[in-house]
Amino acid sequence: MSRQELLSPEGLRVDGRRANELRRISCRASVLNSADGSAYYEQGNTKVLVAVYGPREPRNRSLAQHDQAAINVEFNVAPFSTSERRKRSKGDKRLLEISSFVKQTFEGVIQTAIYPRSQIDIYIHLLQHDGGTLEACINAATLALVDAGISMVDYVCACTAGFVDDTPVLDLNFVEESSIETPDLTVAILPRNGNIALLQMESKLHSSKLEDVMELAIEGCKHIHRKLDQAVLATANDLAEKLSH
Repeated sequence: MSRQELLSPEGLRVDGRRANELRRISCRASVLNSADGSAYYEQGNTKVLVAVYGPREPRNRSLAQHDQAAINVEFNVAPFSTSERRKRSKGDKRLLEISSFVKQTFEGVIQTAIYPRSQIDIYIHLLQHDGGTLEACINAATLALVDAGISMVDYVCACTAGFVDDTPVLDLNFVEESSIETPDLTVAILPRNGNIALLQMESKLHSSKLEDVMELAIEGCKHIHRKLDQAVLATANDLAEKLSH
């Protein structure tokens, strides 16, 4: 697909959004009774379910760290998540890559020293894929970790941005990020101090364009932070209402 097709002369993208528009976001916490924390997160047609267990005793005691918790992340893709029906093995390179990115992001945010000799498990399930998988996984994991009561220095909020026809575009969908001509940058920030927790790029982007794309992604992160905060508040209000009866 050419760049011209990705952005119309009127400035509209393939899904009707403007260049600086996020897809519709819907999220909620405490969706699984069996998990210590859980979250369901939709961004456009990308849908993710996350379950968090722990802190708990490590399954392999020999890997326990005496001064901090170990973080384990497992990422799975539902066979029905895309039109291409295929089951991915646990050794799939893309699955391991996303698991690694999520783990690296949260290792610097979770206060692991509070939970020595323990393990925190984050299980991520991609139910439907329409672009922005990594950002959706990070945002959903943040919500699930907060729901589990895991101590963190801040939320982690992630968003993608790219460049189409000399125009920075926010929150790429599957069609946009599949184009070889569209650079795809994922940024995750800590909203309170603005520190960057993750910066990951799928393709080349000229240095003169990097700042504009990063600024747009960071603005998207700030909007997502408000959405996550609203979801946490809604869960707290629901709990308070149940306890009052």
